[in-house]
Amino acid sequence: MDCESGNDFSETGNSEVEKFQTMFLNKLTAVHGVCLQQASPWQQYTALAAVVRDLIGADWQQTKQLYATSETKQVYYLSIEFLLGRLLGSNLLNLGLYDVADKALSKLGICINELEQAEPDAGLGNGGLGRLAACYLDSMASGSLPGHGCGLRYKYGLFEQRFVEGMQYEYPDGWLKDGYAWEYRRPDDAVEVMFGKDEIETVLAVPYDVPIIGYQNNVVNTLRLWSAEAAIGSSACLIDGHQDCQSEIDNCNSIEAITNILYPDDSTYQGKVLRLKQQYLLVSASLKSILRDYKAQNRPVKDLDKYVAIHINDTHPALAVPELMRILLDEEHIAWDRAWSITINTLSYTNHTVLPEALEKWPVDMFKALLPRIYEIINDINEHFCHDLWLCYPGEWDKIAQMAVIADNQVHMAHLAIVGSHSVNGVAKLHTEILKTQVMKNFSDYYPIKFNNKTNGVAHRRWLIKANAALAKTITKTIGEDWLKQPAALAEFAKYADDSGLQQDIAAVKRTNKLNLAKYVWEKYDIRLSVDSIFDVQIKRIHSYKRQLLNALHIMDLYNKIKAQPNIDITPRTFIFGGKAAAGYYEAKATIKLINTIAGIINNDKLQDKLKVIFLEDYNVSLAELVIPAADVSEQISTAGKEASGTGNMKLMMNGAITIGTLDGANIEIKEAAGEDNIFIFGLTANQTTDFYKYGGYHSWDIYHSDDRIKTVMEQLVNGFMPVPKDEFSVFYSSLLHENDQYFVLKDFNAYAEAHQRLDNRFKDQAAWRRMAINNIAQSGRFAIDRTFAEYSEDIWTVNPVRPQEETNEATLDKACARDSRASILMQ
Repeated sequence: MDCESGNDFSETGNSEVEKFQTMFLNKLTAVHGVCLQQASPWQQYTALAAVVRDLIGADWQQTKQLYATSETKQVYYLSIEFLLGRLLGSNLLNLGLYDVADKALSKLGICINELEQAEPDAGLGNGGLGRLAACYLDSMASGSLPGHGCGLRYKYGLFEQRFVEGMQYEYPDGWLKDGYAWEYRRPDDAVEVMFGKDEIETVLAVPYDVPIIGYQNNVVNTLRLWSAEAAIGSSACLIDGHQDCQSEIDNCNSIEAITNILYPDDSTYQGKVLRLKQQYLLVSASLKSILRDYKAQNRPVKDLDKYVAIHINDTHPALAVPELMRILLDEEHIAWDRAWSITINTLSYTNHTVLPEALEKWPVDMFKALLPRIYEIINDINEHFCHDLWLCYPGEWDKIAQMAVIADNQVHMAHLAIVGSHSVNGVAKLHTEILKTQVMKNFSDYYPIKFNNKTNGVAHRRWLIKANAALAKTITKTIGEDWLKQPAALAEFAKYADDSGLQQDIAAVKRTNKLNLAKYVWEKYDIRLSVDSIFDVQIKRIHSYKRQLLNALHIMDLYNKIKAQPNIDITPRTFIFGGKAAAGYYEAKATIKLINTIAGIINNDKLQDKLKVIFLEDYNVSLAELVIPAADVSEQISTAGKEASGTGNMKLMMNGAITIGTLDGANIEIKEAAGEDNIFIFGLTANQTTDFYKYGGYHSWDIYHSDDRIKTVMEQLVNGFMPVPKDEFSVFYSSLLHENDQYFVLKDFNAYAEAHQRLDNRFKDQAAWRRMAINNIAQSGRFAIDRTFAEYSEDIWTVNPVRPQEETNEATLDKACARDSRASILMQ
């Protein structure tokens, strides 16, 4: 990548730059024992990270002390995923020292962008769930809110995605092989977690703390990640009076496997057990740590809900309900009714899906064997709850069975989370409405006050200020700096949508970002992309309801048109995909193979650069930071009523991409914010898809027989047109025709194609397109995470900011330099 930060150093003080240079050079020597000329890029990166660690140390300590001594409530956000991305650049940005570091390193002949790329993406998440959790941490710290993240430290993350002949293959993601510069191991804070009944398995949960830096406010919050380890000697086998070392090692390996990988394959019984162990380890270790810190403040446990809020992000941490009850009942000896009141008032729950198959359930027999006491408590919760339901709905056995926490020999985790929390929120207006009226209607009727909406948001600091520095600079030049800390002020940008000079500036920024992405694609894939083409982007987890298949079929149709009419007047298109398929999800993996196969056909044909297709391998946060600023079009085409919210749609909007999408998830609110003239909406509504599911009336074969375009692309899947075995893509032929197109791909095809034609026509009017982009950027402040988080803080957690004493960058550097000097003297 080119070493261009897009930042302006004109106001960066020379003294700050010199101090930073000195700290960096000293750190190279102290950490690696090398001088600058000898240092590798990785050594330079870790030395720079060590400088940042020094700079935040005092603030981190001050923040912890402030929280420990204040009377305010603290928030603990439990999530199985935290998709942090690279932290070096964002940490420097949040410290207010990115420009200082950039200039200091430039004077030494070092490109800060290259050092940022030396950092691995932390393998702590997969998609939107994990990125949302990371954005919440960012917002908590930047809003001076006393909040903590609690997650798991995965040794290998999900997997590294590679394509072999177009097919996805999964390889271990060894992101920790060279260590992680931002973590602090805290063995003194380790806790024990117990599994089993007859043979108790004791796991040592060891915390690794990652500092979360607020935006230029001297706040440093904490993400605590738990690693499963064996207490050496705890389960040694004795043979002839001697410890069996190999048995001990095998036991250690078995225990450490709990936190080896995100989302173990649960197609086997052993895989299911491993997932359940992960979830209990997360909640048990986190709650024990929370209670230990709380009691250290000499506050009575019966007042826990007054000072602590614990949030369950999706159902994975739902075991927090029975685990908190276990602690209150068994360890604190609090009576059931009081313990239940404390539990409900302490816990809150975010639901992230309307797909019934995605709502977790666990077999009762597995639960009993692995977590016997937890199962007893869940059973008691279920009995109390069903008793209350009986009083409300006497004789309505079916309704009570549908709402029970334990039913059909399974533990229903979403039901457990709802019953055991005081707040249940969806993540977009439509999603919440579907929860209340369809998926969780019985619960909403019974608990009408519990259910509320909190539309998702994204961290504008990461996804605009950091990822698109040139655009951020253009915005600041136009409307001033207020929006940097108050993203709602972005709305002022809309006043300049018709300014031709601003339109040209926006176009120049977009072109530069497209050149950067095109350079990456050329260097990695040897494929040339035209930056004059429309960069049309669909980047998300591969799933049938997200309808990458619809996009692929439309690309095939465009190709057929161009082949039939080589001189057709069509704006050149570059279709860009990114995303992983779950290892065991056959249809999703086949979708990747299909797109890569189509790409091979198109990219090797001579189409005068009218059409290109690229599927970016191993999509992650860092790659998203390259793709999103370059996108012209944001594909948000899920089946209406299936996507809870989406956050990629918000990030792309924030960077000036125009959405083409269905009225699903947060697309509806993006349309309301940006206006109908600044988005391309198509397809069935959620009510229409629901009616089709309920009453029928849609037959995909009718469309096949009546539409030659659709018939052609469908036949191309199976008639040998593709350079693969004929049955390679028969799964799609079968699902769309023989299984009647569950996600309405063919039903929405023509509306989607027509929307793309409207988009094509609009893009030809560049002034109109740039106006649309400016309006989208301006209205994206509504989807900044700070707005979302303020709603959580006020409506759900009732938590207030705690602001530490702030100081200037130079004062921070002076203190760090002084510490550095003292350390050097001691070393001598």
